[in-house]
Amino acid sequence: MLKKILIAAALIVVVAGALFLIKKSQFDAMGASYANMVMPPETVTATEAKDENWETNITATGSVVAVQGVTVSAEIAGKVVKIAFESGATVAAGDLLVQLDTSTEEAQLHAAEAGAALAKLNYDRGKELLAKNTMAQAELDAADAQAKQAEAQLEGIRAAIAKKNIKAPFAGRLGLRLVNLGQNLKEGDAIVSLQTLDPIYVNFSLPQQRVADLVVGGKVRVTSDAAPGETLEGKITAVNPDVDPITRNVRVQATLTNTGDKLRPGMFATITVVLTNKENVRVIPASAVLYAPYGDTVFVIDEKKNDKTGKVEKTLRQQIVRLGSTRGDFVAVVAGLKEGEVIVTSGVFKLRPGESVVIDNTLAPDAQLAPKPNDT
Repeated sequence: MLKKILIAAALIVVVAGALFLIKKSQFDAMGASYANMVMPPETVTATEAKDENWETNITATGSVVAVQGVTVSAEIAGKVVKIAFESGATVAAGDLLVQLDTSTEEAQLHAAEAGAALAKLNYDRGKELLAKNTMAQAELDAADAQAKQAEAQLEGIRAAIAKKNIKAPFAGRLGLRLVNLGQNLKEGDAIVSLQTLDPIYVNFSLPQQRVADLVVGGKVRVTSDAAPGETLEGKITAVNPDVDPITRNVRVQATLTNTGDKLRPGMFATITVVLTNKENVRVIPASAVLYAPYGDTVFVIDEKKNDKTGKVEKTLRQQIVRLGSTRGDFVAVVAGLKEGEVIVTSGVFKLRPGESVVIDNTLAPDAQLAPKPNDT
């Protein structure tokens, strides 16, 4: 019985050993196959790091203000007898807007004209009589004073009539009409808004450390959601001489052409102040950067000889870089990259150092300094 057990155990050991040797030979063959296998290169898009001169600018937000804007109102009380404008119309300086009832003043004007004419006639006669020594100088002085008083009264009535013919103080666009025919206006009652829209002001604030960069006549670009996709250009026309003691900001005013009246007073706008000095930067597409908490990196493509095949291949080197400002689809590299080095521009998250690559820029992303997406 014991002999049979020993024989069975020996057979099991032999079979197990044979299976082990078979499996070991299989794994050795697989290892040798993997060791000799060459991975196909990864297809990537690439570009060179280039040095460029970027214009430097300051971005701020501000408000649109009319060069001239006022709410036309009644200077003296009266009843509206004529409305000579339409809401939203464009008027020239001096155009009649509203006429108030002047019947009382016109009647007073006729009487004042007659009185002024009589007073002047008396003064002229007095001068003749004084020359003949038939009138005292005091009487002539009194006649002169009466003539001047009558003329002043006449001018006062004419001024009152002129104030009741309310005219546009300057050229511009009118707002909505706020009065009706037959309405009795009191002194100061609003009639219509009048705004000059072209040219137009944009007021904004900048920190005090930027005062030295501001130059009257400097170029600005203005964008607003009221004119999507459009950039209006203008110039700085004024800088406040004082700084706000609370915010430490300085107020700046720019003037720009407002063709088509796209901008209106009170609108919000984004202002870019273009500075005179330019910044020399080394730029790469932002899509080339692999962002990570421990540091931002790019994959540099080096040409290296393969020890196994003996061929010169393009291989990846992961390089840590320090980034600066961004502009559109590009980012500036402050340190870590040399001009002319070729870097991968897309799909960097799936790459690894030392990997072989081939360059195919057929589907390379079109990086732009001022991109305008079609689908917003």
